[in-house]
Amino acid sequence: MASPERGDKVIGRWKSERLEREVTLVKWGTIGQPLLLFPTAGGDAEEVERWQMLDVLAPLLDDGLLKVYSCDSVAGKALLAREGSAAHQMWLQNQFHHYVRHEVVPAIRADCKSPELPIWTAGASIGAFHAAAVLCRFPDVFTRALALSGTYDLRRFYDAREFTDHFWVSSPLHFVPTLAGRHLEVLRTRYLHIMSGEGKAEDISESWRLAAVLGAAGIPNRVESWGPDWPHDWITWRKMLPQTLAQWLREGAR
Repeated sequence: MASPERGDKVIGRWKSERLEREVTLVKWGTIGQPLLLFPTAGGDAEEVERWQMLDVLAPLLDDGLLKVYSCDSVAGKALLAREGSAAHQMWLQNQFHHYVRHEVVPAIRADCKSPELPIWTAGASIGAFHAAAVLCRFPDVFTRALALSGTYDLRRFYDAREFTDHFWVSSPLHFVPTLAGRHLEVLRTRYLHIMSGEGKAEDISESWRLAAVLGAAGIPNRVESWGPDWPHDWITWRKMLPQTLAQWLREGAR
């Protein structure tokens, strides 16, 4: 049975010029550390609520420690639906990240009434890819990422033999080794926590591959395996997410 909607839920919609479509951003909570929680590949902004992620985060929300925001998985939906050409899908993946940086982040900061508030990000499966990607691309606004059961090399999902620059600049496995200067300097002060089970449909080698790329660039990260009892599914993520966020909040992480 689905839980009743929280009274602090707020839904915002607007037409995104970057994505050329209407988009949705949902917020739960009133005060606390802002978290941008990405849905899985085909999910919308309310997917995390339907799968009871807000239920397991309720203690943190109710205590005023956390505010959760979620947006539609525009690029993931387009990829699954084979919207347009492969080149269009790659363009949309890159545009999705810029939409997050230049539309979602300002909306979150306006809601929090703080123009420079650091934001955490998290997601599972393809959502983990986006959580890691936006932190690595925009360390000026994101400070921590929690990546759950992630898939980090998306090339196999495209019906393509050649990949455009839009893909390479939005894929952390591929763009992180090219980073230098101030961008890399700031990113080295950030943190990525990479979690995975090793049960049904999990592939923890994806997590270790991302960690190796980050480590080679001097970017703080940790891989945490929960072992073979935990599958690639919401039952796993409903345990991982609140446990790790609660620990961060207890430690006073920023």
